[in-house]
Amino acid sequence: QAQLAESGGGLVQPGGSLTLSCASSTFVLDGYAVGWFRQASGKEREGVSCISARSVRKKYDDSVKGRFTIFRDDAKNIVTLHMNNLKPEDSGIYYCAAVWAPMPPLCVVSADKGRYDIWGQGTQVTVSS
Repeated sequence: QAQLAESGGGLVQPGGSLTLSCASSTFVLDGYAVGWFRQASGKEREGVSCISARSVRKKYDDSVKGRFTIFRDDAKNIVTLHMNNLKPEDSGIYYCAAVWAPMPPLCVVSADKGRYDIWGQGTQVTVSS
């Protein structure tokens, strides 16, 4: 069964940085579009960023543009999300998800059902002083 695992969450002060990782030991991420999503307490899950196969396209929600950067290393089978200048409103559970999309290499920053079909369990990010 295809599985994803997120890591790197934690407690950080406003203005701080964190790097989240999304990895799989059960399937190869090469050829998959991978997205990052977050869900704050009492709110719906929202898209944060995505990266297409072969890193052709990277997209960000307006709320994180200029602060977050997504990378993928297919040799290591990992996708990372570097988060800088964190704000309290960035707090929530962060999930990564994947969907087979080798050609054309596209991705969408959308948490709509069916867009991504392999999800991780999430990692908590708390931005607070």
